Amino acid sequence: MRIIFAGGGSGGHFYPLIAVERALRDIALEKKITDLDIIYASDDPYDPALLKEDRIRFLKIPAGKIRRYFSIRNLFDPFKTLWGVIKACWILYLNLPDVIFSKGGYASFPLLFAARLLGVPVIIHETDSIPGRVNVWASKFAKKIAISYPESIKYFPKDKTALTGNPVRREVIGGTIEKAKELFGFEDGVPVIFVFGGSQGSAKINDAILDILKDLLEFTQVVHQTGVGNINEVKERMSVVLEASKFRYRYHPFTFLDEEKYKSAYKAASLIIARSGGSIFEIAAMGVPSILIPLPSSAQDHQRENAYSYARNGAAEVIEEENMTPHILLREIKLLIADKPRLAKMSEAAKSFAKPDAAGRIASEIIRLGFEH
Repeated sequence: MRIIFAGGGSGGHFYPLIAVERALRDIALEKKITDLDIIYASDDPYDPALLKEDRIRFLKIPAGKIRRYFSIRNLFDPFKTLWGVIKACWILYLNLPDVIFSKGGYASFPLLFAARLLGVPVIIHETDSIPGRVNVWASKFAKKIAISYPESIKYFPKDKTALTGNPVRREVIGGTIEKAKELFGFEDGVPVIFVFGGSQGSAKINDAILDILKDLLEFTQVVHQTGVGNINEVKERMSVVLEASKFRYRYHPFTFLDEEKYKSAYKAASLIIARSGGSIFEIAAMGVPSILIPLPSSAQDHQRENAYSYARNGAAEVIEEENMTPHILLREIKLLIADKPRLAKMSEAAKSFAKPDAAGRIASEIIRLGFEH
């Protein structure tokens, strides 16, 4: 059975695909499907090492992006997309997939268009509460549609749409406090805050944390995923901010965390500060209270909608980026860390929102459709 994954451009698309891929391999092992072949088709491999490790073939398909602002590239990207559609048709002809599973986004459009032309069955998944334009278009011919938030149902045909949640890699769920202490050198009895701004990091969140870092380390320990492009600036500012701090050792900045460190940081965290993309479902699966700071420039303002949808359950607090002054952020962190009963309620609310079986449910439907095809 051959399955092609489509989507990309961010970790919010890529890592849920990996979660589904691993669930597919579990089902293949159980059902003795020996010919499972998984291909990732996108304009960029995103994480080539992980693709190689998981035995996923990568096929490059160019895709143009529709920008909501003026850019000279808007003049050329339609031709890039047209070439992508032609190449996608050729790839489908050569590889003859049984199913295409798409996370949406501009990178998936050429393959989905080719699939429609050639009659290849498609399943799509929407991560956000407000769907992207490609998924809304693809829903017209997709066989099945999976959504993460109940609010999304109004955008799709109800008879072929299921609420599954967002697939989460099992490798970032679990962990032990002992392993976290070993990896990060945590101090006993001091709460841990895990800060990250999406797969690329967030300069805004980084700046806000650095502004309050000296005060923050008086009563917490901080694991901070800065993003690869931000680490040098963070370290330069950190050396100034913490020059006279006796708690400098409580700050743990990283460009990026591998799966072992990621789940250990989740496990040890009393509170998470993050954006509100697909990582909400990882936060929920681990049952960690959070402060969410939506990305104001996200398409269709989906991060803001995601954040408030999640917060309505009582699992998180939301701070709009334009309101995120150092004083307000520090005050909110202090109030939450000091209120253990409230943190416990937030943790329970997070767990009740989680859908840990999302990857398995989607993988089962892909296999079923593959056999049917």
